[in-house]
Amino acid sequence: MKFATKLLHGRSGIDAATGASSIPIYQASTFHQFDLDKPGLFDYARSGNPTRQALEEAIAVLEGGARGFAFASGMAAISSVFMLFSTGDHLIVAEDVYGGTFRFLTRILSRLGIDVTFVDTTRLEQVAAAIQPRTKAIYLETPSNPTLKVTDIAACCRLAQAHGLLTIVDNTFLTPYYQRPIELGADIVVHSATKFIGGHSDVVAGLVVARDEAIGEQLYFIQNGMGAVLGVQDCWLVMRGLKTLKSRLDVSTRSAGKLAAWLESHPLVQKVYYTGLPSHEGHEVQNRQASGHGAVLSFDVGSREMAKALFDAVKLPIVAVSLGAVESILSYPAAMSHASMPADERARRGITDGLIRLSVGLEDVDDLIADLNQALVSAAAVCLAQR
Repeated sequence: MKFATKLLHGRSGIDAATGASSIPIYQASTFHQFDLDKPGLFDYARSGNPTRQALEEAIAVLEGGARGFAFASGMAAISSVFMLFSTGDHLIVAEDVYGGTFRFLTRILSRLGIDVTFVDTTRLEQVAAAIQPRTKAIYLETPSNPTLKVTDIAACCRLAQAHGLLTIVDNTFLTPYYQRPIELGADIVVHSATKFIGGHSDVVAGLVVARDEAIGEQLYFIQNGMGAVLGVQDCWLVMRGLKTLKSRLDVSTRSAGKLAAWLESHPLVQKVYYTGLPSHEGHEVQNRQASGHGAVLSFDVGSREMAKALFDAVKLPIVAVSLGAVESILSYPAAMSHASMPADERARRGITDGLIRLSVGLEDVDDLIADLNQALVSAAAVCLAQR
């Protein structure tokens, strides 16, 4: 089956037990054991639940992995994956990783005696130079948040395999519809399913997919032991979102490409970050390893004052933390997604005070362009008046 068909007729589709067109919400914390000598598949909901199992099987199939896991949030998924490592281990991590991941690595994981080296993973020589005898894994986020740097996944995976390392990829921006890291050699894929997979700004969730059963067994032990599992009603919401993933991304990505090209030519915009633009440094790599460029772009308006005035003037996109929803969302990375990152670290990664991230939704793209244009013009007038 092709991807669109898998979304509707895969494990998250028809319920095998009843024929229901939607997997039921099994609102149960515990399960009766009919025979003590032959325990059932489910016993306690932290360890497993039929609704959660359907979602976990669905994401494993879509990513091409052996096992899937659903967690209470994207950060619950990411932090649980890092629990694979022990005191004395060393990790190589993309330097422009999501702010919450950076915070967990530098302020929590560091207390456990696990060392991290942040590198520009778009430069393979820097990744290779960072490998130590204690290194256990390479953690990638591509395209990165919010400057959309593109890392060559296959090349990093080959390097990792040559040194006996795991490769972990945050695939939140592109989802398995556009990019499947396991097919490129990755061992573990993580998602904030709050974003495009859920897609409706109504659920917080995280997903993990393991390439093989051995890694899957380790992750299941951690998931069951830590207990940060996704509740069954939220599992149902994520499965509902999955069914329209392709259709939503098709529309949003087309609009994002048109918006990015328009912004790139706008005199009040200093720089645009979108992998679909031929001018983007990672454009060719992205074309090679993914089937699409996604619905997220960033643009720099030069200053915090200009950004603030634009946020005050814009009418259609909501101004909020998060992305990947049916409505367009404008975010201010310096004070939102990357607020926990020190200012000097943000600056080094190109996260300036004038940088704005836009997650393009399902509105008419011409309406979005008109709204952003009036907001840019209005912001420029406000800034001029304040001087």
